Amino acid sequence: MIVTTALSLSPGPWAALTLGLFVIGAVLSTGALTLADYMKRLDPNDRVARIIELLLQTNQILEDVPWLEGNLLTGHRTTVRTGLPQVFWRLLNQGIPTSKSHTAQIDEQTGMLEAYSQVDKDLAELGGNVNAVRLSEARPFIEAMNQELASTVFYGTAGSPEEFIGLAPRYSALAGAGNSDNVLNAGGAGADNTSVWLIAWDEETLCGIFPKGSTAGIFHEDLGLETVENAGGVPGNLMRAYRDHWQWKAGVAVKDWRYAVRICNIDLSDLAAGTVDLVNLMQDAEERLPNELGRRAFYMNRLIRRTLRHQAHTEVKAGGGLTYENIGGRRVTMFGTTPVRITDALLNAEAAVA
Repeated sequence: MIVTTALSLSPGPWAALTLGLFVIGAVLSTGALTLADYMKRLDPNDRVARIIELLLQTNQILEDVPWLEGNLLTGHRTTVRTGLPQVFWRLLNQGIPTSKSHTAQIDEQTGMLEAYSQVDKDLAELGGNVNAVRLSEARPFIEAMNQELASTVFYGTAGSPEEFIGLAPRYSALAGAGNSDNVLNAGGAGADNTSVWLIAWDEETLCGIFPKGSTAGIFHEDLGLETVENAGGVPGNLMRAYRDHWQWKAGVAVKDWRYAVRICNIDLSDLAAGTVDLVNLMQDAEERLPNELGRRAFYMNRLIRRTLRHQAHTEVKAGGGLTYENIGGRRVTMFGTTPVRITDALLNAEAAVA
């Protein structure tokens, strides 16, 4: 599912602007747009130029996540079955004891991803291109939030309480943990590893969550023209500026750990040497899922998908391996019946999972 946000900025063309989550953008190095920044955005006709977005990422996982409104103000509580009742064979004239099942509750937390953009009034109005200047700032904020959320889905840790806990910390042991059977070892060592994930998304398996009473996706608020206090960090200084507020309340709920499989310890040097059999590991991952519940997809970065295509070349010519299907008007790479999705948020610098 693609979550979108409608931007209702006034005046002019902003009122009709609708941007999806996958809008190109870049993050500025300073906290406010400067005159030098502004001049770098003008074309030879002194109009705001079309910016080539070199920092654009592809994080197709955000298209697939189903979003569920949580039942808690700060997240979602899931009740899971942890034990079955005991059953008995009975003889005539003999009784049996009673028994019961066992359950446990898991509270998943959400986080608040947030940002403000600010453009000096007189700077924005140079050349009469207020709307174009503000739009050029809106796009990178949305892209930055996309990238940060995709990264946190995988790598968010309990050590950063402002984030939600991602998938990698939950699937982080080859043995000894309850879900270790779903953590497959590709044999790598050191700190130049990456992972491939197989996830079956569903509201009963794994899904995105947002707090009770809130809304899914990026929330945008056009604050309009405001008076900024302590402008430039100088106490008492005032400045008129256009401001925008961005917020995304989100988390991930792992309701049934069996529906996610991590292929970890894919060492880059081993990959280059051709000693990592991605096809075999992905087949093994598919066999870990208990049934057909959920919408399946493999997630990997560009290096892994490129290598996978090379490894599967012989099988493709023989009629097996990777295929391509048209889904929703787009050509999608398939591994058997499972889509293969690119996620640039997956790093090539993961520490080895022990």
